[in-house]
Amino acid sequence: MRLADRRRVFAFGWREVWRRFCRRSAGLRLLFSPLPVPDRLIVAPTDLRSLDPFIAEEIFEGRFPLAGRILETYGQSPFSVELPSKAFAERLHAFAWLRHIRANKTEEACANAREIVSDWMAVHGRRPKGLAWESHVVAERVIAWLSHSTVVLQGAEAGFYRRFMKSLAYQVRYLRKIAGCLPKDETRLKIRIALAMASVSMPTRTGYIRREGARLDRELESQILADGGHVSRNPRVMLDILMDLLPLRQTYINLGHDLPQKLIPTIDRIYPALRFFRHQDGDLALFNGATATPASLLMSVLRYDESGGKPSKTLPHMNYHRLSADATTLIADTGYSSPDVARSAHAGSLAFEMSSGRHRFIVNCGAPTFAGRGHRNIARSTAAHSTLILDETSSSRILKPKLVGSILLPGVSEVAVERWEDPHGNDWLRASHDGYLRDYGYKHEREIGLNAAGNKIKGHDKLFVPEGHEAGDETLTAIVRFHVHPSIKLSRRDAESVMMSANDGERWLFTAPGLELLIDEDIFFADVSGARPSQQLAIEFSLPGTTEVRWMLRRGE
Repeated sequence: MRLADRRRVFAFGWREVWRRFCRRSAGLRLLFSPLPVPDRLIVAPTDLRSLDPFIAEEIFEGRFPLAGRILETYGQSPFSVELPSKAFAERLHAFAWLRHIRANKTEEACANAREIVSDWMAVHGRRPKGLAWESHVVAERVIAWLSHSTVVLQGAEAGFYRRFMKSLAYQVRYLRKIAGCLPKDETRLKIRIALAMASVSMPTRTGYIRREGARLDRELESQILADGGHVSRNPRVMLDILMDLLPLRQTYINLGHDLPQKLIPTIDRIYPALRFFRHQDGDLALFNGATATPASLLMSVLRYDESGGKPSKTLPHMNYHRLSADATTLIADTGYSSPDVARSAHAGSLAFEMSSGRHRFIVNCGAPTFAGRGHRNIARSTAAHSTLILDETSSSRILKPKLVGSILLPGVSEVAVERWEDPHGNDWLRASHDGYLRDYGYKHEREIGLNAAGNKIKGHDKLFVPEGHEAGDETLTAIVRFHVHPSIKLSRRDAESVMMSANDGERWLFTAPGLELLIDEDIFFADVSGARPSQQLAIEFSLPGTTEVRWMLRRGE
């Protein structure tokens, strides 16, 4: 490992030690400090996420279907048995599943939910430690307890009501104490949203409400870019933020409080950016950690969109470009992620996705919703994106130091972009990155053109040695990968052509003139049912003998 990389890893490790110290000291201070307990809740903010009566019935019967697994408790508390996975434990402790109880809000169902909450307070509520008190889990739990307090407190006795309020106040104070120690990511923003929501949901002074609103303003200004994107460059994060900001906005309005100054302008900026990433089938593009998005979740947010209009051609601060004509859409990643989001960023510079009609044809593998660290690291690699990879090495390296977990070290530090329209009305995008310059002496350049009719796409990938640099004489293998959506069927025409067909007859012919076009096995992580097998197209060539390849897509041939 190079000295610069060692320094970065050391810096990450030091910051992680500091954050853990802050969390532990916050917990200790809470144990020995007086805690004023609100006597009631003023309001239960709305939850926009969809309800599932089946999940409500399963939980009532003692079965918890969470994170792709099912836990059978056999009448015991779920907090007294071994949990099937870390992802399951996070979902269980976050209590977002309480919303499903609203689909069958009987006295018995509410009493059962109240018993589970009581068990959690008895087992995990007295001392902030372990997974149940991870920052993102606490933030989600506070929002869930506030939003679904009508379920938990329906028919509750005075003793439980007071214990519930005491635990809620305890968690809110814990979040206030640790918020400043966290990195600038979606977890810190969610904490600020949770604290603002708690400030208006509990009886408190007007000054406290304004102070939490001002802190939320600063966080929104810090994390939401001028084009409406999030610093993580993850489209799904933008959707999740809206799912929390919209109920918060309505709660401020319903109670007659002054809204934080940045709240409405931020929501208005995020909506166009979210539409930018929508494919022809309505799903979001899979960049930088985006995963499967249920249609009901996206529509529940978009119905509040009053901005209207067509998606823009570019998000200049988030660094993405969109080419669209007729029923064809291409979305390309022309940027790289900052060190602030090194734990979640993907090495997918210059990757693109393509959809036509009501189908996605070329995609990235996406991020698994619930999976182990191994699958998550594979999904972050360059090989899991529809772009070029050199020597089977990601353009930005993923390291796994024990203290801080998996982090992405900068490889790409500069992306040059050109966008133009030719005299025939064809839309062109050219971009290059330096992710392979330091180790191999090459830059990767990709050029994509979409014709005015939307039925032809031309592509050109090349590796070149920039002026002032030298490349070695050793033979290197480069592969340009095009990950195909699992719903698309592939059929070979000849050595250089493959037909991609959707189930409704929409077809595109992929051609690599003069080259061998390979069909390989693949895995698609971003499916609502979990990872599933798929296929990919690949063009392989060797340097320095060959340095560039051309490819083309035509509709309906």
